[in-house]
Amino acid sequence: MALTNSQYDSIMKQYQLTQASNRLTLEARKQEVYKCIPLYQELEAAVSQLSLEYTKYNLSDQISLMETTREKLSETIQKKEEALMAGGFPADYLAPIYTCPDCQDTGYMTNPAGGKEKCHCFLNQELSILYKQSNIQEMLATENFSTLSDRYYEGEDLVRFQNTVEISKKFVQNFEQVYQNLFFYGTVGTGKSFLSGCIANELLREGKSVIYFSASALFDSLAEYAFHSKSKDSLTNPFDDIVRCDLLIIDDLGTEMTNSFVTTQLFACLNERHLAKKSTIISTNINLEELRDRYSERIFSRIMSNYTLCKLSGPDIRILKKRMANQAN
Repeated sequence: MALTNSQYDSIMKQYQLTQASNRLTLEARKQEVYKCIPLYQELEAAVSQLSLEYTKYNLSDQISLMETTREKLSETIQKKEEALMAGGFPADYLAPIYTCPDCQDTGYMTNPAGGKEKCHCFLNQELSILYKQSNIQEMLATENFSTLSDRYYEGEDLVRFQNTVEISKKFVQNFEQVYQNLFFYGTVGTGKSFLSGCIANELLREGKSVIYFSASALFDSLAEYAFHSKSKDSLTNPFDDIVRCDLLIIDDLGTEMTNSFVTTQLFACLNERHLAKKSTIISTNINLEELRDRYSERIFSRIMSNYTLCKLSGPDIRILKKRMANQAN
């Protein structure tokens, strides 16, 4: 899950290019304004001079001169803004340009504790690299709510599917306001992974950071970092991103080889995300009794307490589609 140093450098290089491009755009705007409004350039020079004087008076504790200069500076800034707008330009035309205003194109934001953490735009670039590695982009290209169909369901299976679709859509709609988790379970091929992909697709379009792992790949990644020293050369512990991303999707829980390491890591992941109020979606082919028997009681309790349970049933749609295609041919 972690970026290699070269991958990290590539992302940071892109930020540098973005900053350079935005600086060029801003400089071009300045030259345009200077050409159209010669007074603006004069006022800008006056603002620079008054700012230097204010700093000098402040350092030498010349309070009276400092206050006088502050007033002149404020008046000159006001005149500059008025000149810009009188020339037909928006008030913010010469404001700094940022592709991502949240981190100002640095890739990092200051968290409430005063430390630095990856911006959502950095996470999206990071996860884009990881998606390419796991072929998730191809999956998301076809799995979305617009291609969703209930034609393969009947009776109680149809009711369950329609209810789960409605829950999934509300999950997306309320994602910003409501902390929620989903647990899709039921028989093989009934649309659990597809619905997870639909949700991932919608949230990725909204700029959310989404990590989508098969259970086996998730625990393989964590085990590689934990037990193989070469992985420690990677920049980031995969657990960090798994805990911090906006949405974590664990697909096909139960297909991995379950052992004490898996159980410990799964609980830690679910617990940390719950404490951080970060949403998680789990899909599995095992039933609730198997879930309780296979994993620890505290994992079972965590899921029962904090997840909306969505049972899907019916025929294996993948097999059904193939059968229908063969009949059509």
